[in-house]
Amino acid sequence: MSLAFVDGPTVTEFVEDSKVFDKYVNERFDKLDTDGNGVLSRDELQKRSGKLSSVEYELQSQEEIKSLYDTLFEKFDVDNNGTIDRDEFKTLMKELMLAKACGIGNSPILVIVQGDSLLMRAVEHGSSKK
Repeated sequence: MSLAFVDGPTVTEFVEDSKVFDKYVNERFDKLDTDGNGVLSRDELQKRSGKLSSVEYELQSQEEIKSLYDTLFEKFDVDNNGTIDRDEFKTLMKELMLAKACGIGNSPILVIVQGDSLLMRAVEHGSSKK
């Protein structure tokens, strides 16, 4: 983990650079797809063992976590097959990142980011543009 300054426009620009964004989303998908079958099950998402989760996630009750996954699958499992495919995952990540951008706003804020997180990739992407 490290500290970084980030603002909403930096995150939005990262998401809108589809070549770069898609590369990192695909890498993340491949890390989560532990059985290599091209889709993510609830099991694979829930076994992310801290590497991809946040402190807030770790502090939630099992009921809250189940509710979170119910909502994610209801909204993003478009074909209702009980798994999240690569395209559905990309849509999920795009929506989450744009929501973060909106929440951060236009003024830079100091945040703690995980080294391999999409938010860190957005910070790095923004730095490379300067």
